[in-house]
Amino acid sequence: MLIVGIVALVLLVIGIPIGIALSAGSAVYIFIDPLLEPSVIFRAFFNFISKYSLMAIPLFIYAGFLMERTGLVAQLFRFSDALVGWLPGGFGVATVVACVLFGAISGSSVAMAAAMSVIAIPEMTKRGYPPWLAAGLVATAGGIAMLIPPSIILILYGIVTETSVVRLFFAGVIPGLLLALGNILSVIGIAWLLKLPRGTFEGRRLWKESKLAVPALGMPVIILGGLYGGLFTPTEAGAAACGYALLYGLIVGRRQFVRDLLPTTCRALNLTAVVLFLVGSVGVFQFLAANLYWPQTITKMVVDWGLTPLGFIFAFMGVALVLGMFVDGVAIVLLTVPVVFPVAWALKIDPIHLGIMLTLAVEMGVVTPPVGLNVFAVSGVSKIPVTEVVKGTIPFFIGDLLVLILVIFFPALATWLPNLLVVSTFK
Repeated sequence: MLIVGIVALVLLVIGIPIGIALSAGSAVYIFIDPLLEPSVIFRAFFNFISKYSLMAIPLFIYAGFLMERTGLVAQLFRFSDALVGWLPGGFGVATVVACVLFGAISGSSVAMAAAMSVIAIPEMTKRGYPPWLAAGLVATAGGIAMLIPPSIILILYGIVTETSVVRLFFAGVIPGLLLALGNILSVIGIAWLLKLPRGTFEGRRLWKESKLAVPALGMPVIILGGLYGGLFTPTEAGAAACGYALLYGLIVGRRQFVRDLLPTTCRALNLTAVVLFLVGSVGVFQFLAANLYWPQTITKMVVDWGLTPLGFIFAFMGVALVLGMFVDGVAIVLLTVPVVFPVAWALKIDPIHLGIMLTLAVEMGVVTPPVGLNVFAVSGVSKIPVTEVVKGTIPFFIGDLLVLILVIFFPALATWLPNLLVVSTFK
């Protein structure tokens, strides 16, 4: 384990991407060990990424990019503004609501933050919102996509731990809505303190935007309804989302949509390639760890320390929050879960509860410098300095931390819905 850690750490320090660093560290150990053949590197890599459930990831990524290109995201935003724009800080509240709706389709935090930067930030600054507040809200609210199903992070966690992805999706609903509620209360409070302008409720406008948003609202209804109704697996739901967006784009956008289809597909392929290469690299590491009994050794060590389940949870969340400052959420899940999960199992921590707590910690990592991906995505799109974006995330980060603490002490916030699903299924 020491050899793998040293090689990976050296490569990370000199700026090598984490997927290459991890696979290189594992490969060095395999080449040194006379009992392991070098060919196992390729077998472990491709065996891990060949899992059927992983197909849901590129499909939901592609669906999110298609929604952005076809204007369905803009429809969701205008509907949200008509629905809640009359509240104090109403435009910010509308941004959070739109993020929840878009998160129920995409599952990609960075994609949502980038899309909402284009749509929401110019409108907020035009209406008197300070740039730091507009950028900070979009960067933080983008993380909601990690909890609101379908979630790429939850899919990966489910695959690595062999936990039901559908149950994990159910488990993410309440914490995801709590994150949204925290962001909404924060932006309302800030808007009240700064005396920001507010809109007026117009029933006619709401009716008009509701009708225009029917195609956009139809997608989450079809995906989540089919998923929770037992019609789709998560992978089939991703395929349905892509088919829906493609059909809508061809009907409405016609030639322009066909011209935009190739660059949109390339963007989705680039992001998918990055994620799947990292997944495959973790497959090599996991093969090595399993053959050398590292998880069992670490489990025995932690159990011998006498940590309580709560003590272990706080220690793990602390590590995840620190890691969030340096690596992205996919990497955190894939690096820590194969090692930590057996320990949590030995301590009788519910896998569903653990997955939601980890996802909440990862969600907070997207806005923590120096690597917070959403911070840089929002800054790059909006041209607002990174320091201003980070400043704007602070009040929302505090709210997210409170949600994490709530879920730690009240596991039912994560486990009640999936347990209800099981009870309903066997009645």
